[in-house]
Amino acid sequence: MLEEGAAVQREKGWILCAGACFNHKLTIQTGSKMKFIDAIGNEHEASSEARIVSLVPSITELLCDLGLAPRLVGRTGFCIHPQAIVQTIAKIGGTKDVNIDKIRKLAPTHLVVNIDENEKPTVAALAEFIPHIVVTHPLKVRDNLALARLMGGIFCAEEKAETWCRDFETEYAALAALPKGKPLTILYCIWQDPWMSVSSATYIANMLAEIGWKMPQFEDAARYPRFQWDAALLDQIDGVLLSSEPYRFTDAHVDALEKQIGKPVQLVDGEMMSWYGSRSTAGLRYLRQLAQAGL
Repeated sequence: MLEEGAAVQREKGWILCAGACFNHKLTIQTGSKMKFIDAIGNEHEASSEARIVSLVPSITELLCDLGLAPRLVGRTGFCIHPQAIVQTIAKIGGTKDVNIDKIRKLAPTHLVVNIDENEKPTVAALAEFIPHIVVTHPLKVRDNLALARLMGGIFCAEEKAETWCRDFETEYAALAALPKGKPLTILYCIWQDPWMSVSSATYIANMLAEIGWKMPQFEDAARYPRFQWDAALLDQIDGVLLSSEPYRFTDAHVDALEKQIGKPVQLVDGEMMSWYGSRSTAGLRYLRQLAQAGL
């Protein structure tokens, strides 16, 4: 167990442990058994017979890529990759509005959740009958390595996880080898009515930081702040990225916004920017192309 007095922080009601376990990097040896520590300090032993429900679309994809699809008994309607495989896995609602009775009937042993995507009261209700709750919270690009090893370790797919990590390292090295471009301040938009962006503490912001692009300062201190198109904001930014998800921005939005604000505006693939796990390797290639093209 974590030592008493270990540094913690709160987010959306979750208790997050600081240090190694915060980003899924800690394993401990207890007797002859290895245990794996998740984002809130839960200890997990390896389980080759796990029955998994995943409430995290990007991690559902990662589990499938690690060869664990036969262990997945439930997933959300937003878990759409890999398409041919997830169609065979029972849908149990959305990431926040899950069907608790349906999940109960699936008799899962493990529930995989994420602090940004899932509500703590929902997880607490599921924890009443699911023995093992695996909590994730990757914040930086390289947290994907520890995330893959956490999934591979708990669900006995360590060899495939290590293969995936080697592929990730190759893509990361290619991105790091790019000549450094001009630092830019970019407004990344995820919603309109109301307009919403991402703070510098998010995975998306840390993806963009890999190519020297940073978020502006917002009056709203939330992780996903609301904002107004005022002069103070526009004076901070060099351009705008409109994400294809969760709001479905299109080229028509790009054209209209460019005319409105007089700044460069570009449509970007939200999955490439925000899906950690399997899609992060393609995300690194996408970042490389984004950096080379510029605004």
